[in-house]
Amino acid sequence: MNKNEYPNSNADENEINLKQLFEQYAFYWKWFVLSLIICVAVALVYLRYAEKIYSISAKILLQDENKASDELAGLSEIASFTGGSSTSAFVSDQIDVMNSRRIMRKVVEENNLNISYYSKGNVKSSEILEKSSPIKLIILNKGNPKLDSTSYTFIIEIKSKNEFSFRDKEKGTKTLSFGKPFDSALGSILILPNQLDGDIGSEIQVVYQPINKVIDNLIGQVSIQPNKEKQSYIVNYSMNHPVREKAALILNSMVDQYNRDVTEDKYKVTKATSEFISSRLDLVSNDMSSADKEVANFKDQNSLIDMQNEATLYLQNASENDKKLLDYQTQLRLADMMKSSISSDNSTLLPSNIGLEDGSIEATIANYNKLILERDDLLKSATESNPVVINLNSNLDEMNRSLTTSLSNYRKGLELNVSALQTQRGSIQGKLNQIPNQERGFKNISRQQQIVESLYLFLLQKREEIEIQASATPANMKIIDSAYGSDIPVAPRKSIILLGSLIIGFFIPFVILYIKFLLDNKIHSRKDIEEKFNAPILGEVPTAEDETIIKLNDRSSLAESFRILRTNISFMLASNKNRSSVIYVTSTTSGEGKSFVATNLSQILSMSGKKVLLIGADIRSPKVLDYLGLSHLQHTNIGITQYLINPDMPIENIIISKPAPYDFDIIYSGYVAPNPAELLMNGHFKDLIEFARSHYDYVIVDTAPVSLVTDTLLIAENADLTVYVARANYLDKRLLNVPKELYEQGKLKNLAVVINDVDFARGYGYGYGYGYGYGDKGNPASLRSRVKKLIFGNKKRKK
Repeated sequence: MNKNEYPNSNADENEINLKQLFEQYAFYWKWFVLSLIICVAVALVYLRYAEKIYSISAKILLQDENKASDELAGLSEIASFTGGSSTSAFVSDQIDVMNSRRIMRKVVEENNLNISYYSKGNVKSSEILEKSSPIKLIILNKGNPKLDSTSYTFIIEIKSKNEFSFRDKEKGTKTLSFGKPFDSALGSILILPNQLDGDIGSEIQVVYQPINKVIDNLIGQVSIQPNKEKQSYIVNYSMNHPVREKAALILNSMVDQYNRDVTEDKYKVTKATSEFISSRLDLVSNDMSSADKEVANFKDQNSLIDMQNEATLYLQNASENDKKLLDYQTQLRLADMMKSSISSDNSTLLPSNIGLEDGSIEATIANYNKLILERDDLLKSATESNPVVINLNSNLDEMNRSLTTSLSNYRKGLELNVSALQTQRGSIQGKLNQIPNQERGFKNISRQQQIVESLYLFLLQKREEIEIQASATPANMKIIDSAYGSDIPVAPRKSIILLGSLIIGFFIPFVILYIKFLLDNKIHSRKDIEEKFNAPILGEVPTAEDETIIKLNDRSSLAESFRILRTNISFMLASNKNRSSVIYVTSTTSGEGKSFVATNLSQILSMSGKKVLLIGADIRSPKVLDYLGLSHLQHTNIGITQYLINPDMPIENIIISKPAPYDFDIIYSGYVAPNPAELLMNGHFKDLIEFARSHYDYVIVDTAPVSLVTDTLLIAENADLTVYVARANYLDKRLLNVPKELYEQGKLKNLAVVINDVDFARGYGYGYGYGYGYGDKGNPASLRSRVKKLIFGNKKRKK
């Protein structure tokens, strides 16, 4: 039989390969089911105990007091459509302020977020807020520098309403009282009770972390983003956290701190301006009192009651000139006041919006105050040597010089105007020489009084405007939505975890099996042999549950496979009909089942009525009698070894005639000789074969493995057919070079292959099966055997 005798199309071959591949993996279906069950169970346990993460969000609307006009707003929208920034610069700046470490530090310190409390459960610990915790940690020495670099964890077990058990890694366990200070890694601390009802016997884990570390973590966790709409003033806060109440507390506190921070900055500027105006009012009030006294004294001394009508015409021009002179002199006084308020060390805020008509000076003052506020806030958490503080001081110095220069230039301009008006007034004054000296002196005193009174009224008006502005300041922002989180967690996602567990549960055994098959170098089916060389394949012997010999009227798959083997052997020996046939059974290595095949082949041939002789020619490792269950006969009979040593004895003396329950004769190997190769070379084995040919229809010879010893090759010329046994799932494919060489070089006569121990259930072989219409018979397996078979499959191998 040759593989070329079978139809071989690409479609059929691919179909067989796919089916075989599927059957190979399907054989291990229990692995897949077990892996799926374990992975799904692990996923369910994980979902049960995994920390659930919730998404919390808040939304606010910023109020920009310096919003541009409608025209400028329209231009900014056009810029966003043409590729400009879609987010207002004001919003971007405020987001940086909201997410600053300064704001976050205030949030952490106000809510004690650097101290966490966990309620210990049987499997995991759950975080609780400080207000819900049955205990509260108080750090007495908050100025301790160790607090900035120490992370500390300890456990409190509540013994009673007065006592608790303190446990940490450094000092072990000790019993303490609530409200009494004690030493720890954080310095002196104390534990206060907080709603102990129902918490006696519970354990609370307290975790302290440095504030800077907590700030870094929160900045990374909190997301502050502008609204998606262009030029929008809406800002969105969001945070993912396992404790919704804590996340809501953090977001709401951040909003409150930002609003408070902006309000405090405005209050500082308003207060500085109000204080400046009040101080100037005191000085101007004194000047006004002096001017009023001078007017009263002058009138008393000169008995003046009213102005003379005859000077009215000249005084009209002088009045207009004096009015302009008054305005410039007022601006000059304001400039002097502002210049005197500028400090050389940049330590105080400057008054703003006091009435100076130079817009650039007012803008410079506003920027100067803004930089002072930023520097003062930064100095709360930094030193004078901080590069940012140094940079701010440098900018303030530059602005100080610029403001001083601007005031000086502005004052020079005012002085020029005053000088021009005074010159003009001199010309008018010449026309008033005829006016009595008393009237002229009174006018000078009255003019000074008007200047002081005008300045006083102006300062009163400005102070009232500042007070009204401070009391009626609109909100810096509007809270659209306070922090809120849904009850549905964003992680872990139940559907994704379960789907992932199913995928992993399927792929784990698949990958393991793939690697197993990839590294597998054993033969499994006739295809492996057909790909190596073209020797005929007599048949495939399936895996048997028990290492046994087939019985009379046996309809098992094992018996049917040997019946097919018997038929195929008859075809191979068709040219040998007139004489008996000598069949050698060999293999590459030991353990491949050649003795098993030889004994069962003898049994199946004898069942057909043929006269059969089984010869155990493997004189190095005899197994024939062991397989037949006739080991006791080797003590009462002699074998081939004795005959080869003493060929004069009759061959009939070494034949075991049809030992029960078998219907064939046996010649066993005898005792193990020290020189088996030399015994087989002496020529007497051929005499034994010739005798067997003359008395039997079939002579089955169980020979030694060909790759280990030369015994079989020494007697190969006596065979009519050589049955080469290759065991599936046992023989290395690389060892197929041995039978290939023997077949191609003709060292073994008429070589044909039998594949032993083929496991069709695993998808190996062509899967035709045996025992059609009959099925296996025999006693039902025990419960233990059936369970073992279900779990592990058929593991026994024939040798």
